[in-house]
Amino acid sequence: MALVIALAIIAFFFLIFAANSVKIVQPFQRGVKERLGKYNETLDPGLRILVPFVDKIRLVDMREQVVDVPPQEVITSDNVVVSVDAVIYYEPTDPQRLVYNVANFILAVTKLAQTNLRNVVGDMQLDQALTSRDTINHGLRDILDDATDKWGVRVVRVEIQRIDPPPDVMHAMHEQMKAERTRRAVVTEADGRRSASVTTAEGEKESAVLRAEGERQRQILQAQGEAEATKALAEAERFRQLTVAEGEAMAITTVYDAIHAGNPSPDLLAIKYLETLSRVANGNATKIFLPADFAGGMGAIGAVAELFAGGDDDSAAARDQRSSASRTDLKDRLAEADRIRAQESDRQIGEGVVPPPKVAIPKAPPPPPPGPLDQTDLPPIPPA
Repeated sequence: MALVIALAIIAFFFLIFAANSVKIVQPFQRGVKERLGKYNETLDPGLRILVPFVDKIRLVDMREQVVDVPPQEVITSDNVVVSVDAVIYYEPTDPQRLVYNVANFILAVTKLAQTNLRNVVGDMQLDQALTSRDTINHGLRDILDDATDKWGVRVVRVEIQRIDPPPDVMHAMHEQMKAERTRRAVVTEADGRRSASVTTAEGEKESAVLRAEGERQRQILQAQGEAEATKALAEAERFRQLTVAEGEAMAITTVYDAIHAGNPSPDLLAIKYLETLSRVANGNATKIFLPADFAGGMGAIGAVAELFAGGDDDSAAARDQRSSASRTDLKDRLAEADRIRAQESDRQIGEGVVPPPKVAIPKAPPPPPPGPLDQTDLPPIPPA
């Protein structure tokens, strides 16, 4: 029985000895080994055998860790009290210095961050502090990294969580922001109205230019059309006048040829003259048209009257003498008519109205020898 108790006690002490002599270092840890209270070595991850009651190990977490810096009241350069809250990210680089060079690293780095926040933010104005967080972060990181280097720690980054101005300053900032937003809205609306007015004016200008251009083209086309129409009308009128003039010239030539070919006697012409006068005078008109050569006409009428009035009392020699005088007077009248017609034709040719008719006017044949006039061959004289 006593032997069993002794073996149990020995086994218990062996278990205690084994538990104190075997240690496991995790992959993210490093072990600082001390022997009899003195630094011996730094252990890497794995299974480690220690001498019980002689060796001691301190495990150091080598992962990146974060420290929350409590809010700190900071006075800016424009005398505004703001509350600044930050966080610090760090990672151990030397387990030995972290264990032996600083007693409480968390407290030390927190106080260091608070004091340097006063220095960095205190040199800035409120607006600059609110808009320069990256500058504050980099400044604090450089300061803390230099200070914690001897502690075996590297400060990875520093982030500012909040910068809280006082409530009255916050209200003023909100009012300023509201006024700025209102100003931007008014400016944007004014720019929009100005752009709309400019666009409308440009559109009206282009529309007016297009309307003026269209009106100008319309007037040009209308003027060209009127010019072409006037030209066509002038050509038509010229052709009509030429045709009429040619027709009249041919008619005159035909009549002239017919008169000369028929060799009319003065008595016949006098009778035709009287018939024409009777047709002119016939009608209900109150005006009477008399020929310009009224005296000559009256002379012809008188010759005819003498012709019929003389009867048998006149001798044949007297009748022949009167017939010869009538023929001479008729030839003189025809020559005068030809001269007047030639002058009128020359005037029209000079003015460009009608071209000169290419008509050969035959010469009048010589009058026949006077002979006895038979009154039975004359037509009856119409009553006056």
